Amino acid sequence: MSSPLPVSFIETQIDQIKEAGGTVAVFVPDAKTLDVTARRVNRLTRGALARLVESDAFAALDAGDAMSMAFPGNLDAEAVVVVKLARRPTVEKARKAGASLAKAAFKGDVMMLCGNLRRAEDVAFGFAARSYGFEDHKTGEDKAAARSIQAMVSEPDAATEAYAPLAAVAEGMFFTRDLTNEPANILTTTEFANRLKDLEKLGVEVEVLEENQLTDLGMGSLLCVGQGSDSPSKVVVMQWNGGGDAQPFALVGKGVVFDTGGISLKPAAGMEDMTMDMGGAGVVSGAMKTLALRKAKANVVGLVGLVENMPSGNAVRPGDVVTSMKGDTIEVINTDAEGRLVLADVLWYAQERFKPVGCINLATLTGAIIIGLGHENAGVFSNNDTLANAFLKAADQEEEGAWRMPMGPAYDKQLKSRIADMKNVGGRPAGSITAAQFLKRFVKDETPWIHLDIAGVASVKSETAFAPKGATGWGVRALNRLIADNFEQE
Repeated sequence: MSSPLPVSFIETQIDQIKEAGGTVAVFVPDAKTLDVTARRVNRLTRGALARLVESDAFAALDAGDAMSMAFPGNLDAEAVVVVKLARRPTVEKARKAGASLAKAAFKGDVMMLCGNLRRAEDVAFGFAARSYGFEDHKTGEDKAAARSIQAMVSEPDAATEAYAPLAAVAEGMFFTRDLTNEPANILTTTEFANRLKDLEKLGVEVEVLEENQLTDLGMGSLLCVGQGSDSPSKVVVMQWNGGGDAQPFALVGKGVVFDTGGISLKPAAGMEDMTMDMGGAGVVSGAMKTLALRKAKANVVGLVGLVENMPSGNAVRPGDVVTSMKGDTIEVINTDAEGRLVLADVLWYAQERFKPVGCINLATLTGAIIIGLGHENAGVFSNNDTLANAFLKAADQEEEGAWRMPMGPAYDKQLKSRIADMKNVGGRPAGSITAAQFLKRFVKDETPWIHLDIAGVASVKSETAFAPKGATGWGVRALNRLIADNFEQE
């Protein structure tokens, strides 16, 4: 499993700059004024830094962008990276600067000369988040672009304190990314559950419900998805109790560790990407790890339904009718619309057992949401404006794209079945909306609820601001902020 690079904050000592190895980073504002650390680098490089800062190339950089000087004279470092950044940057620009530095840094340690730069902790967070790499299954490769990050700051104790909750978020993001990137022959339903059991070391209460227990609970909708696989279906319940006697907030994740489509088999091209179909469960897991690491003063329960959707002689068939835990019957029209079948039972169980003050489910649910929103935004569907607006605010503050989508009873007619209470698909028109309408049937009227369709943002083919191509960890930051701003006890 991957971990963010360790970050330490030390008091500024300009005499140590010359001996720093790896990469030395300096921060220069638009005004091109050099602080005391940058002036020392400029002297050591015999004016090369000043010439770079005065160049047209530096002038063309946007705030938060970086340029490199390789093998600078009179420094032990292999490179000096110059980052364009105001002394009082916004959180967005500070994190962008850290991410730019992570991409520009040479292999080895990194010394950031922050001085009296505000938001040094956010610069470090941007660096840590962007320095992720999934290399567990590579051999003979250099495993890391840097071994540690050290930041010279004017107030190291304050920066260390400010960075601590951000370090917890980075850990949660890396956990989500590792789970989402992991191949399905490694991350079986059993292995997934075992990794979540490890969260007990952080104080999370973890319970694994096995197939016999799910049968006793009546989870016919979830169980039908995994009945064609040799991997046993499971539901993992994670409880973080940091908020006293308050009712918990619930996070529910779709955890299809591999999705062939079942009998409604997917095309071969691109099927290898379906290792990421447990992305919703991955985000829930990463959010729970973050909350535990930062000792959040909130009660949050995370539930994930872990299944594998495979074709076999025992697989669920198009036309079969299954009965959900709620008691509603579902005609399975398309076995590749399996995520909603998993979520239906876990949502109902979460409400029956925990009576949460609110609930958010996450799932790589529909290709239709990618057609509508691309890879920039997750689809947000909700029955409660207050909760939806709170989440959208949190996502915006954390730069995680999210866009609210419509819902309404007019879409329900597409889910009508001739032989059961409902169908599991409503056809191509408004595919992501009818999926949300299906899930809404398993949400009690009194439960504020959001469905997040993250099919377009959980794993992408090109790098993002804070991640290389592959799993992004989208949602961990936004969910953590939502809990921190709205559900923590004073």
